[in-house]
Amino acid sequence: MSPLPNYRPQQMSLGPLETEILNIVWDLSCATVKQVHEIILADPKRELAYTSITTVLRRLTQKGWLICDPRERAFVWRPLISRQEAKILRAHQQLNQFLAVGNPDVVAAFADSLDSASMEQIEAIAQKLKVIRRARKEKK
Repeated sequence: MSPLPNYRPQQMSLGPLETEILNIVWDLSCATVKQVHEIILADPKRELAYTSITTVLRRLTQKGWLICDPRERAFVWRPLISRQEAKILRAHQQLNQFLAVGNPDVVAAFADSLDSASMEQIEAIAQKLKVIRRARKEKK
């Protein structure tokens, strides 16, 4: 079970273009506006202004997903968390929203509808939770 990342973006929600551009930056490890622009325009059906990409990169920086590093004549954007860490944070957020329903019948109905592979994962999670709780009790 992967632990929650120490760093979390200030705003988890992203629009479709923000998500697309973030994926490009993840794929490249770091990127300039020009690199992102060229990748998007590689699709002949797409039109997107250079300035629009700059705006989205700045927005991703403000939301806490990217950091901008001014190098030489071009700004370089780097992700602050990995794609895997983002998946973990999103799953954590979704689980908290699901559990916020607070109705044990809804949660039980969901658990009952899971297939056998999912049930094996839930059993593994339950075992890990027991180990974590036991370790907490031993520290007290």
